[in-house]
Amino acid sequence: MHDLVIRGGTLVDGTGAPGRTGDLAIDGDRITAAGGRAGAARREIDAAGLLVAPGWVDIHTHYDGQVTWDPYLTPSTWHGVTTVVMGNCGVGFAPALPDRHQWLIGLMEGVEDIPGTALAEGIRWEWESFPEYLDAVERMRRAIDVAAQVPHGAVRAYVMGERGARNEKASPDDIDAMARIVREAIAAGALGFSTSRTLLHRAIDGEPVPGTFAGEEELLGIGRALGARAVFELASDLAPEGNELAWMEKVSNESGCPVTFACLQNDFDPGQWRRLLRGAEQAAERGARVVPQVAARPTGLLLGLSSTFHPLSDHPTYRNELAALPLDERVRRMRDPALRRRLLAETPEHLAPIGGYIAQSFHKLFPLGDPPDYEPAPEQSIRARAQREGRAPLEVAYDLLLEREGRELLYFPLLNYSDGDFEPIREMLLHPQAVLGLSDGGAHCGIICDASMPTFMLTHWVRDRRRGERLPLEWAVRMQTQNTARLFGLDDRGVLAPGYRADVNLIDFEGLRLTPPEMVFDLPANGRRLVQRASGYRATIAHGEVIYEDGEPTGALPGRLIRGPQSLGAEPG
Repeated sequence: MHDLVIRGGTLVDGTGAPGRTGDLAIDGDRITAAGGRAGAARREIDAAGLLVAPGWVDIHTHYDGQVTWDPYLTPSTWHGVTTVVMGNCGVGFAPALPDRHQWLIGLMEGVEDIPGTALAEGIRWEWESFPEYLDAVERMRRAIDVAAQVPHGAVRAYVMGERGARNEKASPDDIDAMARIVREAIAAGALGFSTSRTLLHRAIDGEPVPGTFAGEEELLGIGRALGARAVFELASDLAPEGNELAWMEKVSNESGCPVTFACLQNDFDPGQWRRLLRGAEQAAERGARVVPQVAARPTGLLLGLSSTFHPLSDHPTYRNELAALPLDERVRRMRDPALRRRLLAETPEHLAPIGGYIAQSFHKLFPLGDPPDYEPAPEQSIRARAQREGRAPLEVAYDLLLEREGRELLYFPLLNYSDGDFEPIREMLLHPQAVLGLSDGGAHCGIICDASMPTFMLTHWVRDRRRGERLPLEWAVRMQTQNTARLFGLDDRGVLAPGYRADVNLIDFEGLRLTPPEMVFDLPANGRRLVQRASGYRATIAHGEVIYEDGEPTGALPGRLIRGPQSLGAEPG
């Protein structure tokens, strides 16, 4: 008798094969039969009319702190994710000298917009080395599996102290010491190493992330420590792109490991992404594995009165008189006609160049709406609406921000939307070397909420898209199951077939919906974060246990720490 049988669903198995109707049998934490008619079971779930797919494997998250206090790692688990990889972009919390705790918090807060007060209250520092961090993570029970990468920023500061934190050049001895730490971390179970080379990533004190300007000898020295089964991950400005692609190729060829980099369209060089894809192809022709990591939608800034930034943030009246008020009082004051006139007449004092760019780009600012529209047409922009109404764009934005009692959100697609539609994203997603990532689950709490990308892949790309071609269901499932799992050597999951890990989603495909994002204050120390829920997940199963039913947790906590690559049929490492 089986432990669990899911009866009569449409099995989309993660391989890209056509969906088929049949049963899925589970015994313990493994799938034992897929398709046909399974025998009796201790528990049966009627999946007639439901999509049955593997649990999503999200390879780009920042739960490095949240993993120490939240057994559910929301919002990712609300969207059917059963495996997360954290430690991306060169930031994390190990290795950590005792006097560096607050500095590491400031690094994460600055780069990933996670409230430092929440991290300071939520993290219980039970480690110094990276292996000790993994041990601490392993001790906590959780709903889903987690895996970690060792972050360059923490390693550099641990070895070099202030020299590393301030991005001074590493000596040969420094590089050897960093390589030893990374080698130790990989031996203990880290799935890879990550770094950041973008000037957008800065600590809370404004300093670029340690490693931003690391030379080729440092990158190669660390890369050689990884071995062929680990992953080298990075975020980069890719300038000059030829040099960046060259060292990535060299790291891959010398170590044997894949190197995955964030590949996104930007407004300042809208065609660069095509050159990057071609560069990855050329590297593959020479034997390297350089893997573009692409996103399912734009990097969308959500601008609201409770967000990190919005079009009125840098106006003196708002900053000096309103910003510190409770939201309800702020809204009441902003509805006063005299204050409204005064604020709209002011010249903003932009504290950062990005703020000025956003505040002046009303052609790229849109009402998000309900249901959220992530591919709006140009005529839906604030500027187009203002032109139709004969008003100033800032005046339209002001009024929109006050809707829903000040909880309305405006959508600014910062990256991946230079052409005003998703065709570049579609080309990136379909590239044979690309892997789906960049959800940033757990991060950018005050301005981005992209952890819902797994659900968006099904709702927008497969079912609802109106402004271009849609994508096949089987392909969309494979992109976020087998493909993501295999990049990190997680060969035991991502497929519905005998012997694979019993991580499964049961989805009402036609009823699947994304709610508008909302700001909540549920992190430690009442820290804020944007979250987005979904309806339509009838059940999510991890390790053969139902962890969510109709969007609610069951209390089952079967998740584990993943240590190193996982082979099909082997016990978890």
